[in-house]
Amino acid sequence: MAKIDLGRVGAVVYPSEGRAPVAEAAEREALGYATIWITGGQLGGLDQVAEVVRGTERARIAPGILAVVRFDADDVAALYAEIDAEQPGRLVVGLGGAHGPRPIATLNAYLDRLDALGVPAEVRVLAALGPRMLDLARERAAGAFPVLVTPEYVAEARARLGDGTALAVEQLVVVEGDGARARDTARNGSLGFLGRAPQYRASFARMGFAEDEIDGLADRLVDGVVAWGEPDRVAERVAEVFAAGADHVAVSVVGGPEESWRLLAEALAPLG
Repeated sequence: MAKIDLGRVGAVVYPSEGRAPVAEAAEREALGYATIWITGGQLGGLDQVAEVVRGTERARIAPGILAVVRFDADDVAALYAEIDAEQPGRLVVGLGGAHGPRPIATLNAYLDRLDALGVPAEVRVLAALGPRMLDLARERAAGAFPVLVTPEYVAEARARLGDGTALAVEQLVVVEGDGARARDTARNGSLGFLGRAPQYRASFARMGFAEDEIDGLADRLVDGVVAWGEPDRVAERVAEVFAAGADHVAVSVVGGPEESWRLLAEALAPLG
């Protein structure tokens, strides 16, 4: 199976129930971000994904991630067929969210249905944190997409995936030079929300963080999974993630002004 090409650096945008982030996606594309990731949790519907594809010109568009317990496989396949006929190669099918007692079986059944409907594994990326999900991404998709991970985790994931599967890492970023303010911003943003979920708590434990560090989102944990500082320092951290084995880093800015995206694009350009 061919490793999916997502470019080196992507950007994460956030929809709402009634609004597709078309303007934000177009702005990130103009700054040179190669893949635009649309967060799946706030996604109002698959039509928002189509709107972003049609509102941009060349960037790959990846929902990150469509929860398979929420979006029907037939509807996802229909979206893929429609968009790929209009703009071949631009839509990435990002999948995950198989919560319940048998998540791997749920995902396998969903992927079986996509196979039957003609959605190739070469355009699929799976959310992955634990070893079984990484294995599934290696076997049935073209990429794995973890978030809230350390460079050390990236190296281990790279070894488990091998060279034939793309490793795309969502990297939370706070463009703030003051450590205390940066960590507070992270805790009040995506880290504070996701970090309470059982799957992320389990992932933090596998990465070597103690229970009290996980409970309190301790400084060591924040520093391990969030890149913070001025843009040049953030770029140094992203370079570490690449050196550990990532093929692609999707930047997710927490807080900060819109200007942060341009400053980051300039700082990250040498890594492209």
